[in-house]
Amino acid sequence: MLMRTDPFRELDRLTQQLLGTSGTWSRPSPMPMDAYREGDVYVIALDLPGVTTDAIDIDVERNMLTVKAERRPTTKGENVQMELSERPLGVFSRQLMLADTLDTEHIEADYDAGVLTLRIPIAERAKPRKISIGGASERKQISG
Repeated sequence: MLMRTDPFRELDRLTQQLLGTSGTWSRPSPMPMDAYREGDVYVIALDLPGVTTDAIDIDVERNMLTVKAERRPTTKGENVQMELSERPLGVFSRQLMLADTLDTEHIEADYDAGVLTLRIPIAERAKPRKISIGGASERKQISG
């Protein structure tokens, strides 16, 4: 699987923390993820704490998987005074180029405890298979 990476990701994260900037739809912040193979399934786990399922958008176009999510501010009462705000708000996004060996027609998505888990099965055409060899009994001799 090929992943598009941003070499300045850590610098962006530090800048975001220092300046308090958040992601927008035109320039979303990256989201942390793990990717691994579990048998015949490729698993991608993305951290999205505090995001509701209706604020998550998952698209696949050809072999490009795009995950976007928005963490919206919680509603506050009239007498609430914010003392500390470190949890980033705004838009988060991740794009991954999936290999042709993955079956993008059967992707499953689950969201539990702030973690979005995508399970992508390995395509049947990519799995190892045995090729049988025809025997000599199928040959015919031409007499003339």
